[in-house]
Parts: sequence; C-alpha cells; structure tokens
Amino acid sequence: MSVWDEVVGQQPTVDVLRSAVRSSRGDGSGMTHAWLFTGPPGSGRSVAARAFAASLLCEQDEAGCGACHACHTVLAGSHPDVTTLRTEGVIISRQQALELLPLAQRRPSTGRWRVILVEDADRLNDSSGNAMLKAIEEPTARTVWLLCAPSADDVLVTIRSRCRHVGLRTPPPDAVADLLVQRDGVDRQMAAFAARAAQSHIGMARRLATDEQARIRRRDVLGVPLRLREVGDAVLHAASLLDTAKAEAEAGTTQRDEAERVDLLRALGADPQARTQPPHVRGQLKTLSDNQKRRATRFVRDMVDRSLLDLLSLYRDVLVLHADPTAELINAEMRVDVERLAARLSPSQAVRCMDAIRDARDRIGANVAPLLALEAMTLQLRTDA
Repeated sequence: MSVWDEVVGQQPTVDVLRSAVRSSRGDGSGMTHAWLFTGPPGSGRSVAARAFAASLLCEQDEAGCGACHACHTVLAGSHPDVTTLRTEGVIISRQQALELLPLAQRRPSTGRWRVILVEDADRLNDSSGNAMLKAIEEPTARTVWLLCAPSADDVLVTIRSRCRHVGLRTPPPDAVADLLVQRDGVDRQMAAFAARAAQSHIGMARRLATDEQARIRRRDVLGVPLRLREVGDAVLHAASLLDTAKAEAEAGTTQRDEAERVDLLRALGADPQARTQPPHVRGQLKTLSDNQKRRATRFVRDMVDRSLLDLLSLYRDVLVLHADPTAELINAEMRVDVERLAARLSPSQAVRCMDAIRDARDRIGANVAPLLALEAMTLQLRTDA
C-alpha cells in the first residue's frame, strides 16, 4: 500500500515527486517551496498533490507508506500541518487568500513541513492572487505551497513563475477502469464503460459506474443533437441541458448540505430537530446557507461544462466515423445513433458543431448566463444538422 496508489497513469510525475521527497530528507537540492500541479479535468491534480503532501510528512523511512498516522490523516484531510483551500464559489476571494498568510508563517506543529494546498489556483483573480503572492515569493523555511490548475496559463503569471511546474496527463482508460475495480469493487465491464464514457475523468468515471441516474442523465444529454428539428426544439433542449445539470448538482450536494447543517447545529449546541433557532444560531445558519448557494452555483456550471464535454465526444465520434467506419468510439454503446448523426453531418458541419459547443463553454466561463449560452449553441447545432 502507498499514498501513490490512486495517482493513476502518472508514473513520470510520481517519479519526480518521490525524488523531491527523498531530496527533502537529504540535501534538499531537489525540493522547492512552491509547486504547480496542472492537468486536464479528472487527471488527478489534487490527488497527486495530496499524495505528495502525505509523502513529505510520512513518518516512515519509505516516504508515502500509506500506513502511518501522518499518511492517514493527510489523506483524510485532518492533519494539523496541512491546510486545504477549496473554492465554494466561482472565484477565490481576497479574504480567503489573506486567511492563509498567517498559517504560512507558522512552523509545522508535528511534522517536517507545513503544507498549504490550493485546489483551484485558476480561480485566483488579481486581488486574491496578489494577496497570496508575497507569501509564495518569500516563504518560510518549512512551508510548502501546492497549487492545482488545469494549465499553467490559467494561473496568474506572477504566481506560476515562482512555482515548479508538474504536468499530469489524461490517464489511460484501462488504468482508470482498474482503479474502479480495485478501489470501488465495480464490475469490470461497467468499469470499462465508465472509464471510456468519462474520457478517463476519474471522479466522473466513479460516478457513472456507481450511480444509475448519472448514466441516465448522460444518455439524455447525448440524445439532444438527435432530437433537434425546429427552432422550438433548440430552445427546449437548451433548457433541458440546464435542468439536467441542476439535477446532477442537486444529487451531488443535497446530502452534503444537510450534513453540514446538522454538524453546525451540533457544534453550536443547538437541536437539529427544533423548528426555530436562537438568533446567534440563525446568523450562523444564514452564513452556511450563503456559502452553500455559492457552491451550488459553481457546481451547476461545472455540470453544464461536463455535459458540453460529453456533447463534444459525440461529434468527435462523428468525425472518427467519417475517417474510419470501423474505429473505436468513445460512445460505443450509441454506435447506431452516432452513425445516424454521421449520415446527416459532413465533417465540416461536425467541426462547426464542435466550435459552437466550445463557444458555449467560453461564454459560460466568461459569466454569460448558462441558459443564453446553451440556447445559442443548440440553435447553431440545429442549423448545422
């Protein structure tokens, strides 16, 4: 067993990180104070960063043993020397960044290092990034910053220039399927389907493998291009795509939201079953509710983006069929439907459809209302179809 077991298909990166850990216990020549982990969604950026943190704090000579108390607590998110910043909204605020600065100045309490992990460094804006910059630029001797982002270009240049860059790749589907079988006990055939359909996105593959409703929602999304006929269809299916994303987001957050509410009430000594709460408790509940709403907004946008990536895979399959009718498809279980769509679309039309989907992703990323961006996209898909 090792903390690296779930870093799937990233052996070159693992070798670099393990070498840095060994160096940190020797002359330190291969270790640096700030690291930037990049890779496409689902590649395991934060998993690799957390495994690295566990290895740095591991109590055994073979760093990253996965069995000692330090490894367990780091992976569980409860080690006192590891602080993780996860975004609950669309951006990391300046206040969130400022809260990390005093922590970065403290010596580690139990281990060799104090580790600060920022899971979505691409969501730093100029204000929050500049607040964090000085701490990264002038680190204390035993503080390590681990930043995660889809690509180096997504991170402020002033920050990325001070980090050692570690790039992760999309893991092969077979490796993701093996992980699902070994870690989650998923049937081999289902694991292979989920890994392929999720395009090796580890988190989404696990969700598809273990949640039938997630598989149904994905199938509904992929059916949209086949049902576009009239302008009204485009408008209705744009709303349907957004509703599907909201349903997926609700399924992923409702249980967590309620658990957080109950935990807060218990921590405040309040009765979770009471119909009314004292004023000071209501204030805390409102703050929690506001944070959960911001998280839900981000999660809906993430689920819309996931749906658009699924649609891109469909048109990618159309292009593949035009090039080689016998080629393996991402959406192999829908081969008949893909062949029907390929019969309607020329390669140039399929490319224009993919451009329309990418435009929708860019617009939503630029804070355009998702419904408007999706309507523009489905109208373009209908025109080209």
